[in-house]
Amino acid sequence: MAVDAARSEEGFTSAVATRVMAAACRAVELDVRGAELIRLGENALFRLASAPVIVRVARGEEWLPAARIEVAVSRWLAEEGFPAARIVQDLEQPLLAEGHPVTFWHLIEEGVRKATYGELGGILRDLHSLTVPDGLELPSFDPFDKQELRLDRAVIPEDDKLFLRKRWKELRDKYEELRFETPKGPVHGDAHVQNLMVDDQGKVILIDFEAFCFDHPEWDLMVTAVEHHSLGWQTDEQYSDFVAAYGRDLYDWHGYEMLRGLQEFGMTTWLMQNVREDERTAAEYRRRIAGLRNDEGPRDWRPW
Repeated sequence: MAVDAARSEEGFTSAVATRVMAAACRAVELDVRGAELIRLGENALFRLASAPVIVRVARGEEWLPAARIEVAVSRWLAEEGFPAARIVQDLEQPLLAEGHPVTFWHLIEEGVRKATYGELGGILRDLHSLTVPDGLELPSFDPFDKQELRLDRAVIPEDDKLFLRKRWKELRDKYEELRFETPKGPVHGDAHVQNLMVDDQGKVILIDFEAFCFDHPEWDLMVTAVEHHSLGWQTDEQYSDFVAAYGRDLYDWHGYEMLRGLQEFGMTTWLMQNVREDERTAAEYRRRIAGLRNDEGPRDWRPW
């Protein structure tokens, strides 16, 4: 379903996302009065005041295949009874509004606590044990798929772009030599603890299926491994809980350093997209690219 598919050239800002959200909601007869922007990252997330619905706006039409996968994965996990975010079933999805894919999700009423790293390890273990059904076509994990778009559209100094393109090529060359020994299966693709929510009944729920794919489980394990071993974002106890629940520490794998490079590069280009939003975001981007320029230096990056 499309709504005014004219492409916007003004960039993906909170103002643009709000306008797209309003157009999409009008198309499906949802009241946007009082809608609140709750996150601007790879997507913009809005919470409606008029209904228990979250509206998810993607950055451009290039993300339409990913939005279709999100919808299909949500339906499959619902059939499996897996604790995961649910789409609003009685709406045609994804909807294309002003060149942006839009999806609608049931609001998860949050409880008083956040998910733990042990719970993240457990839910990933359970996810990786599932069998993808016939008919659900999932892509392979591609750590480079969004980088070209990000770099083309980035509002950053030209020297930064040149450095990032050179680093991107170096990582691609090294990636060609990476070898996995594990079987492929369902992979979340962005498996950090912020993509878990705990509802008001204490149930831990997996969210955000944009990067969902069929590939090796290492792609999910690398997120927390890098956050701990490289960035120091978890205590030793938290990381031990994650490893104990899942049953493996990726740090012991020969490919860890390769995946570390890919993860840190992606974390930097992800944030790079929003440097025009405010000085706090721009400052963190500068901190991260400074870290990339010094492979052996400490990472004083902040969680975002």
